[in-house]
This record gives sequence, C-alpha cells and structure tokens, in this order.
Amino acid sequence: MKITILTLFPEVVEPYLNASILGRAQKKSLVEYSVLDIRTFSEERNEAVDDTPYGGGAGMVMQVGPIYNAVTHAKSRTAGEAHVVLLSAKGGSFTQQKARTFSQKQHLILICGRYEGVDERVASHIADEEISIGDYVLTGGELGAMVIADAVTRLIPGALGNAHSLEEESHMTAGFKAAPQYTKPEMFNEWQVPEVLLSGNHAAIAQWREQQSESQYKEDKD
Repeated sequence: MKITILTLFPEVVEPYLNASILGRAQKKSLVEYSVLDIRTFSEERNEAVDDTPYGGGAGMVMQVGPIYNAVTHAKSRTAGEAHVVLLSAKGGSFTQQKARTFSQKQHLILICGRYEGVDERVASHIADEEISIGDYVLTGGELGAMVIADAVTRLIPGALGNAHSLEEESHMTAGFKAAPQYTKPEMFNEWQVPEVLLSGNHAAIAQWREQQSESQYKEDKD
C-alpha cells in the first residue's frame, strides 16, 4: 500500500511517519509513504498557492491548480487506482470502519487544507471524498492526515508485532471498547490491581473483561 500526503508543511508530517510502528512498517515494505509539498506544484513565480475568495470574505483560499497538479503527479507515480481524500472540517466522520476501508486501497492520497479553506472544486472534482477527524476546526489538515495514516497503517497485516492485539482493541467491533489494562506494581499509592487479574483463573478474567467492556459501552450510551 502507498499513502501520499499533500501538504504545505512536509516538515510537520515526515517525522511522525518515520517513527514507531509507522516507521517500522515502511522499513518492512508493508507501506510506502510519500510527502509532497503543494507549493512546488504552483505555476506562479513566487509559488503562490492561495488567493482572496470570490464574493469577498475573510482569509485566503487555497487554489485548485496546485492541488490538481500535485494529485495528478502523485497518481502518475503509482500503478493502480488511487483514492483521494480531502481533509475538511465539513467532511464525513473518520471511524474505525473507514480506516478498514482505506487499508484495502492500493494508494491513498490525503490532501491537507490550510488558510480559510480550499477551493470547492477540489472537493467537487478532484477528491473522492471529504473526511473530518472531529467536530472542531484545526489550523490545517496535517494532524488529520497523520491520524488517518496511523489508523490505516496499523491495520495492514504485519504492521503490528502482535496481530492478536487488534482483536481486543476498542472499536474493532461496533460498540466494543477494550477492558481496562494493568501492569506492575500490584499496589501503587494504595491503588490496587483488581484481584481477578491476579487470580490466574483465565475464565474468570475473560468474564471480567467482557463485563468491563459492556459496562463502558452502556455508560457511553447513557
């Protein structure tokens, strides 16, 4: 799988992609990351990528031209179909199910918006969909792109050291949240690890974890 991130600030994104699980997955050739600077695809002398909005309004709007050129270039570097996503505060919600869907793509292209917004023609004619990572507004789409890259990469077979850990994670099943986890020491500041986890009774432990997961789900619904 290939994940390409189009951004005005490659220096923000690249360190995260090279660290921890994501970095190891790339070294193992399970995923290939590519970060492209949108400014280099501007056709203006000063590499301008934004301009004032038609109809007036505050702030600047990212132009469609540089983004179109960047997406076209990204697609040309990989055989097979690419799925293009625009990170947008007005996009659909990013969920674990969406991460699963993205993990099946050959090439995922993530467009990071900036300034007051992005020319609507990007969403209408270039991107396959718009995605938001939450009901709030960020300075740019870089954090959202890193969230998506992280969630998608860990679903690629072989990316995690222990594949079974995925089975017990929150959100892998609808309505499911993982049970609380504890490690040594058994007592800290008079905070005791639940006795059942120290019992060695695997059936009782499994039952306790199931009850804890159900309890968290009910609390969220309430």
